[in-house]
This record gives sequence, C-alpha cells and structure tokens, in this order.
Amino acid sequence: MLALRLARGSRPLVQLRRLLVAAASAGTGFLLLAILAGAVARPEGSAPRLLWCLVPLVLTVRFAVAVARTDPATVTREGLSAMGLGPVRLSVVAAISTAVACALGSSVALLLFLHLRGDIAGLPFDGAAARLLHAGRPFPLPAALTLLALVPLAGALAAALALRPRTARSPQELLPWGVALLAAGLAVLTYAGPQTAGTLTGWSLTAAGLALAGPAVVHGSGALVQLLRPGAARLLAGRALQEEASRLGPPLGVLCAVAAAGLTVPALQGRVEAPLGPLTAPAAALVALCAAATLLVTAVEARQARAATRETLADLGAPSPVLRTAAALRITALLLGCAPLTWAVARLATLAVTR
Repeated sequence: MLALRLARGSRPLVQLRRLLVAAASAGTGFLLLAILAGAVARPEGSAPRLLWCLVPLVLTVRFAVAVARTDPATVTREGLSAMGLGPVRLSVVAAISTAVACALGSSVALLLFLHLRGDIAGLPFDGAAARLLHAGRPFPLPAALTLLALVPLAGALAAALALRPRTARSPQELLPWGVALLAAGLAVLTYAGPQTAGTLTGWSLTAAGLALAGPAVVHGSGALVQLLRPGAARLLAGRALQEEASRLGPPLGVLCAVAAAGLTVPALQGRVEAPLGPLTAPAAALVALCAAATLLVTAVEARQARAATRETLADLGAPSPVLRTAAALRITALLLGCAPLTWAVARLATLAVTR
C-alpha cells in the first residue's frame, strides 16, 4: 500500500517516466504475444524467434531499473530511515512500483493484441492485422499470460537488486572483462557467420563487453578533457565525467552496441533473413528507444546527484556560462569518445558476418 500511495502522490514528471516504462512493457509484451501466435501457427523454427525477443525484454527491464533509480520515493532519507524505511525497505517499494508499471503495460498489450485479432469484438481496421497476428487460429492464453509476466517479474527483481547498497567498482577493474567479452562476441560472430543463433550470442557478448567497458570510456573521456592546462569549465567537465563514469558507462556502452548493430544492417541486407520477420523493424525501434531512454534517465539521475555541487558553486559565485560550457564539454567528450568505438565495433562485426 505504501508503494501505491507514493506512486499516486508523485510529481507529473515522475509519473511520465512510469508511463514510459508501461509503454515499453506494452511494446515488449505485444511483441512476445505476436511471436507466440506465430509459433503456435508454425511451430517449426519458432525457438530462435522467441530467443530474439529476449533482447527487447532485457532493454525494457534496464529502462525500468533506470526509472526506479531516479524515483524520489526510493531515495534514502533520514526521516524515512527513522521510520524503518531503510535501503532494503525502499528497494522493496521500488520493486513493487516497477512491477505495477510493467504489469499495466502488459495488460494493455494483451487487450490490444486480442482486439486486433478479433477475439474481443470482431476484426478492427478491416482485418489489417489478421494475417500478421494469425487471427482465427487457436491461441494459448495460459502461455500468453506466462510470457507477459516475465517483464513485471524481471523488472521488479532487477529494481530490488539494483537499489540495494553495494560497493562501486573502479572503471579500470571492469575494462579487461569488457575487452574480453567484446573480443569473444566478435569471435562468435566470425565463427557462426550470419546464422541466427550465432548472431544473437555474438551480439549479446558484444553488448555485455561494451557495457563493462563503458565506465572506462567515460572515465577516459573525462581525463582527456582535462589535458593541457585546463580552465575552470574543462576541470568541472572532466571531474564530473570521472565521478559519473560508473553510472553513465553501462547504459552508454549498451547504446553503442545498439548503434553498432544498426550500422551493420545495410551490409546484411539480402544475406540473412530478418530474425522476427515483419516485426523486426518495430522490435529494433523498441530496442533503440529503450537504450536511448535508459541513458537519458541515467543522465537525469547524474544531474540530481550533482545538485549539491551546483548549489555550492553558485554560492561561491561561479558564473552560469561556466556551468553551461562544462555541460556542453561533457556531451562533446562523450560523443568524441563513443563515436569511433561504435564505428570500429560495427566495422569489425560487418567484416565478421560478411567474410
């Protein structure tokens, strides 16, 4: 009940972020239902399509966790701790709020899916979606409910684990593991070629490697900004990037992996079949939007963490143009650090699958 009251009393911007989580969950749920309907109609070759659905599911869960971390209801405060709402209890509140938002999206996906199939009140839009959703064929509702429960359960568990107190690791400690996973992913892509299962495994390892290497990339970008007699703006930008490396690095690495995968698509046209058929483009758009939204929400979290620093600088008389210049330098440094990395990964992946 506490989680529901906190959710109902939140500010409009917080509610908007929760609605975006529900929308992402609805998109993933609809995709799962559409692939399930196709698997029931044509069982042969359905397992790889279901496996590919794990990609938008994982990205949706990551987005839900990022929103949960920025939720004011999950911030530890002295007054709440005195009432018994410490970090552990607040992680439970975050898990329940995340589960509610994801469950709302899954419910919308189920109703929309059944409506487009004509299972509720006839075929809408002159049956435009009947063929794609295999209308008129038997549809296993228990299996559909099981699939739809994956996003709320995974989101709640991930939010609870992400908000538990833990010790942050140095970006340099994660860099060797990231490079190893990245190399393993490219090796799998080279060995498997354009096969569906091999491509999924290779890109999963590549994305995991970039996520682990992302903090080192952000930290290195901050170090480069401060080279050669930096002024106040460059010092502020560089130190901020180094402090936020552990927070911004993983979502930035995942976004780089998604962008690299998108850059390889033109080279694969005509060579491989779309893994999800007509639903491949909507699924790719959902993955890209979730990855970008996760990074954006994480940047909002970092901005909230810098609020005390900004207030201190303002009290010391720091001019506003210096703070704006520092923000622009941070964005520029990240672009200059990530663009070559994304291009290099995309180029190597293209060579691996088109050799």
